[in-house]
Amino acid sequence: MIEEKIVNRLGKAVADSTDEELYDALLDITKELIRAREETTGNKKLYYISAEFLTGRQLGRNLINLGIFKEVRSLLNKNGKSLAAVEDCEPEPSLGNGGLGRLAACFLDSIATLDLPGDGVGLRYHFGLFKQKFEDNRQVEIPDQWLSEKGWLTKTDVTFPVQFGDKIVHSRMYDMDVVGFGKGHTKLHLFDLDTVDESIVKNGIDFDKTDIEKNLTLFLYPDDSDKNGQLLRIYQQYFMVSNAAQMIIKEQKDLGHDLHRMADHVAIQINDTHPSLVIPELIRLLIREGLSFKEAAGIVTGVCAYTNHTILAEALEKWPMDYLNQVVPQLMPIIGGLDYAAVCAYNDNRELNIIDDQGRVHMARMDMHYSHSVNGVAALHTEILKNQELRPFFNVYAGKFNNKTNGITFRRWLMHSNPELTEFITELIGEDWKHNERELERLMYFHNDEGALNRLAEIKRLKKVQAAEYIKEKEGIELDPNSVFCIHVKRMHEYKRQQMNALGIIYQYQRIKAGILPPVPITVIFGGKAAPAYIMAKNVIHLILCLQELINNDPEVSKYLKIVMLQNYNIAKAEAIIPAANISEQISLASKEASGTGNMKFMLNGAVTLGTNDGANVEIRDLVGLENIYTFGCSSDEVINLYNTNGYHAIDFYNRSESIRNAVDFITSEKMLKIGNESMLRDLQDNLKNKDWFMTLLDLESYCSTKETAIYDYTDRGKWTRMMMVNIARSGFFSSDRTINDYNHEIWHLK
Repeated sequence: MIEEKIVNRLGKAVADSTDEELYDALLDITKELIRAREETTGNKKLYYISAEFLTGRQLGRNLINLGIFKEVRSLLNKNGKSLAAVEDCEPEPSLGNGGLGRLAACFLDSIATLDLPGDGVGLRYHFGLFKQKFEDNRQVEIPDQWLSEKGWLTKTDVTFPVQFGDKIVHSRMYDMDVVGFGKGHTKLHLFDLDTVDESIVKNGIDFDKTDIEKNLTLFLYPDDSDKNGQLLRIYQQYFMVSNAAQMIIKEQKDLGHDLHRMADHVAIQINDTHPSLVIPELIRLLIREGLSFKEAAGIVTGVCAYTNHTILAEALEKWPMDYLNQVVPQLMPIIGGLDYAAVCAYNDNRELNIIDDQGRVHMARMDMHYSHSVNGVAALHTEILKNQELRPFFNVYAGKFNNKTNGITFRRWLMHSNPELTEFITELIGEDWKHNERELERLMYFHNDEGALNRLAEIKRLKKVQAAEYIKEKEGIELDPNSVFCIHVKRMHEYKRQQMNALGIIYQYQRIKAGILPPVPITVIFGGKAAPAYIMAKNVIHLILCLQELINNDPEVSKYLKIVMLQNYNIAKAEAIIPAANISEQISLASKEASGTGNMKFMLNGAVTLGTNDGANVEIRDLVGLENIYTFGCSSDEVINLYNTNGYHAIDFYNRSESIRNAVDFITSEKMLKIGNESMLRDLQDNLKNKDWFMTLLDLESYCSTKETAIYDYTDRGKWTRMMMVNIARSGFFSSDRTINDYNHEIWHLK
């Protein structure tokens, strides 16, 4: 059937077609098959509102969920073509940055797979965050021009008026179909303005931030280091939620539902604080429909639920009242009324106020007052929220707080990215695990089976060979597949501590120079973007790239140690390298990573975690046992106590430890200054010695020694492969299907 459809569309045989032609044909065929699948409906519907949806390429995912992936791959192979090469013709949607957006995409996949009525709502960014290039060992940002006339997004006739101050703009809705695995069909609704002008972007990613009609949806997270950037973020967020709220009310009225009973038919999940203005906007629209303020606020509380993704204060958004008065003056009476009601109810406790003494509106506080559910995203994270960061709210709203540990879709992160491992697992335990990932537990029957372990080791080596070929093609760097692959890929941020990994590399480099050789060659692979205005994160990238140049060009060291920083790390690159990992680097400062989902993807593909007791690492540890994970560093309680008592001083660790001092001093050594920018390297070095807010030096020695143990254990291939098998077998808990089931049964109650 597929071959016939391709030939009919292209007018020639598959073997005679180019990859681009085959992609276009498969795009059309797949969209046709999706349209034939009935959309999921129900008496109650979810609207999952998020600033990010990092969907990744859609062709492979849709082929898997439609049940024709193997058929198409076989057809192409038979005709001398590669499905991977065809998929490579698809531009990757630049609609997200990191874990937040990837989680939202996994959730949409699971919502559809579970055949639940629920759509995503976000923005159609023209250039996404940015496309990352490396020049002179530095990050350079350029627009990511991913939009094309042909693609998975469909332009609709749906528009809504959105008021900004005394100006009204008219939105345009674009839809992306989301099909579930075997069943289910929902939508991702992305809003845009027809007036957005891509040509105003000059000199990298600079543009006029004041011309809202031309710039509104150009970029995800526009630089907010100045007032105009902050105002633009508010414009974006209000545009997103006003469209969402108007769409919800329109759909309810079209269905004949009573708006007084909206909570019976609508669930809204506020994914982080970016969509928080949906609360006052929905109240405003309900008042316009004739409801009282009090009733509207009660209905919205019953409809909305809030997911907290961070304890970092700077990520809990607070907007000055005068900024909101400029962008959304129509919301300010609503927000003031919500704040007054909260103050009256809770005896003027200023910690609970939505509007603080400095005239700033706290988005998370509004979410917690006027949502019926507040959830964290890992067991440890939720406990920290309840007992530390959000304790005043927990004391008032204990019944609202709950945990929903994050998950990933196994369709993309195993079935698509690692078909060899997928087929091997199916040979061992059958097909049921594809529909119920907890069935992976049955792999424990094989964790001492020599034949099964040998096959698993062969598959891992194959994925490393494939990843090495991919990196040679994309980055021009040759890697040894026989080395141990230590992979650290995630958003660049000091709390994720890529700088600690870099110091660990310096430590290893200095040992090799001293004649102390590792038991097996080491390959360290980084990937991630730094926000354009985040100077310290960009300095860390510079350090890593300088080390890459120094070490990879040193014949004495490069036999034992290689460094790769992947340029423009994205979903496609993640799918290429995650299956190849031996060691999964999850080294954030304990208490700072809410959950992480990269840790789950690596675990699923048989990597062993090297990590702190932070986020979902704790749940991984509890599932696999201490003998199948490498943990190090201070506990979250110890770290929180150091913050509370001002008990950490980086310079003390620098002064009393020769190995720490040698590693930090090397940053501005003669060898490094020949390669790098002195100002950037000294700035980073001074920060590590005199500030180090995320306590790199606190855990550095523990990190280095634990990593040495892990690398030594890697040489015992029997032991290591058993650890791999256990990690895969215990990974079923981290399916996003399980997470979405938990959300639905305990929060949404979709019908």
